[in-house]
Formats: sequence, structure tokens, C-alpha cells
Amino acid sequence: MLLRFSVENWMSFRDEATLDLVATKEEQHSDHIAAIKKYGLKVLPVAAIYGANASGKSNLIKAMRFAQQFITEPPKQGVPIAIKPFLLSKGSFDKPTAFRFELLLDKTIYEYSFAVTASSVIREELKQVNATSEETLFRRAVEPEEFFLSEKVQDKSQQQFAFRGTHDNQLFLTNSVSQRLAEFKPLFDWFETSLIVILPNSRFGQLSEITDNHHPHFRRMITRLHALDSGIADFRQLDISSEGTLPKELFDAIASDLKEGQTLPLSGPWEEGVFLRKENGKIVAIRLAPVHENESGEEILFNFSDESDGTRRLFDLLPAFLFLEERSIPPVFVIDELDRSLHPNLTKDLLEHYLEQRTNSSRSQLIFTTHDTQLMTQDIFRRDEIWITERDQFGASKLVAFSEFKDVRKDRDIRKSYLQGRMGGVPRIRTASSPC
Repeated sequence: MLLRFSVENWMSFRDEATLDLVATKEEQHSDHIAAIKKYGLKVLPVAAIYGANASGKSNLIKAMRFAQQFITEPPKQGVPIAIKPFLLSKGSFDKPTAFRFELLLDKTIYEYSFAVTASSVIREELKQVNATSEETLFRRAVEPEEFFLSEKVQDKSQQQFAFRGTHDNQLFLTNSVSQRLAEFKPLFDWFETSLIVILPNSRFGQLSEITDNHHPHFRRMITRLHALDSGIADFRQLDISSEGTLPKELFDAIASDLKEGQTLPLSGPWEEGVFLRKENGKIVAIRLAPVHENESGEEILFNFSDESDGTRRLFDLLPAFLFLEERSIPPVFVIDELDRSLHPNLTKDLLEHYLEQRTNSSRSQLIFTTHDTQLMTQDIFRRDEIWITERDQFGASKLVAFSEFKDVRKDRDIRKSYLQGRMGGVPRIRTASSPC
């Protein structure tokens, strides 16, 4: 689970901003809060982030995405690090961009942080947080030059060797795992598999797997699509490998990289809903076909592109919500513009269904940005689950939870207060005669 995420000197965030998912002492909706008895903590299952256009909502999500990719897909040696520092302050150009994650892995809390410039990693540190203290597992710094490794770390000599082979533009965590050392692999795996970021125009790759009628979630997917009035009765996965739709060069280029059983959605000039899968050593081209029923009850196959933007967005999001209900491998989904192309009632139903099935033992989480003020109600969320981004007069973003506003009582209509501008996070619209 994600407890806290902080970012500094990234895009519109000049100063450190922290998204805190540790619950406050309020008692609303306590039935869906995850209880971490070892630490005496309660962790929120959801964070809804509001704000005006260009206030920083998406920049926060992009910060998480960048950090994840930098950990799991590092640049090659000598390639600049693609940071995006705050541009509206001269002092920011000389400062590193910093990220910090506080995570609960299994039953232990870790704090992992790093700071980078365009050329190198300036510092990197991993701490294990105990009930009453914390212990540094490793620390790396450039000025002064330092590499500290705790005595409790296994394979210490091999870890030292991995550090010496870590490039300036690479994290030690990444290189340690790439050297097949197991000590820090659970942390790396969390970033690679448990943290799932869905941007407004990106696709959740599991759609092609969950629409296979052998998948354990397939029937639930169809049931939910029917309940959400999508008009879809079923799915078919059509093998189009022999149709010559895709050139042989594409198959050959992908065959060496695609692992057995792995699926790759195609983008670009290809028909939406087409993906490649490796089965028994061969690349198979599949077209996903939604099934509708005509007035006589006969099944009619549609192309993916025949569906509305809202339905295609639902295809991306619904599998994510089904995986959020997983008990075995709890994911953390981060979704930018959750409500894009969706009717407000659909978004509301997705969220309520997710929260209603949770218990104190649930460990999945959902973080999302939205403009949908219909969701901004204490009937759905606690005050510490609703956040606002706002820019100051210098263009710098800040991040504030509703729980920090003293006048936001349990009985207050927070939607009305927000739209009136009493909490910030709404556009400051000027009339034509207003001074700039």
C-alpha cells in the first residue's frame, strides 16, 4: 500500500508536495479503511484530487509515472534523465528534482527516496520504518560521496559490487535487482507490478486478457458492463493472424521480445482493439470484438472503434476496478481524469461499488484526478480522501486535503463550498475588463 508520496521541483510543483494516505482521526466511513495493527495506522483506500485546469493535478500523476519508469526502465548509460523541473523560478534550475515514497510491503513500512538532475542521481536512500524507530538499509550520495549499506543486508559484498557498477544516471535499487540480487526485489516489484498508472489516453493492457472467456474475471466483466447499461452482451476474440492484416516484419520484430503468454496491444495506425499474443512460441494476432444483440436476439459483432468514446473508456477502467477487488495481489491504481468521457452516474457507480466491497483487511488503493463535483460529497468520501491542487501567484502548485480546512464540518455541503471558491482549486475567471 502507498502511505505517502512526495515530489519537489517537478513541473508546476516548486516546493515539496505530499499526498498523504494515512487516515486522520475522523470516524466517517471507517468500515472501508485499512487497519495496520502493527503500526497503529489506518490507511485510506482512495484519494480524489480536484483542481482547476493547469493547477497541477496531472503533474502529480506524471511525477508518479516518471518515478516508476525511472526505477523500472532506466535510461541507458550517458543518456540524460528526462526530468522536468519548475521553470518559473531561477533557483529551481540548480536544484535536483526529488521523489519520496512511503510504502507498506507485506507487514513492513519502507521509505524510499531519490533526487536527480538531468545528468545524474544526486542521492538515494531506503529506510525500514519500525514501530518506534527507523533504520537506513542503504544510502547513496554524490556530495559528499557516500555509499552506506546496513549490516543486516544480505549478500553485502555482491551489493557493494552492484553499487560500483551503477551508472551515474541509474538508481542503485534498479541495478541491484538487475544483478539478480533478491534483497530489494520486493520493493522493485511493487513499482513494476503493483503501481499501475493510467493516463487519459493510455490503455490498461489487461483488457485483452480479461476479455478471454477463460479468464476468472470474464463473467464479472460482462455482468458489470450489462449493469452499467453499455449495450454489450459479450466479447469475442477473433484470430486474424491469417488475414494478412499485419506485416510479417512486425511479427518478426516483436517475436524476440514478447514472452510466452504475454499480450501487446497495438497502437498507431492499427485498428483499435487489436493485440498480439505469444502462444506456444508463435505470435497470434487477435481482434477484440464487442457483441451486441439485434431486435431478434441475434448476436452482431462490432469493431472496437464502433463503440462510443465513453464505452471505450469504460473498457479501460472496468478491468482496473475488477483488479482493485483482488485479495491476493492488491494493486494501487493511479488514474488521471477518471471521469473523461464517462457519464457522472457511471463514475459514481464505479467508485461506490469499489468502496462498498472493501473491509478493514482490504489493501488495494485508488488515486484519481477528476472535475466531477457530483462525487464531491461526504456520503461517498471522507474529508481526508478529497484533495485540491491550486497554483499561487508565482505559478507554483500546492496540494491540500479537505481535512486541513477547519470549517469543513461533517454536515457541510462541501461541493457548494468548493464551487464558491472557498477552498481554492477552481478557475479564477476574469471578465474582459478585468486587469491582468
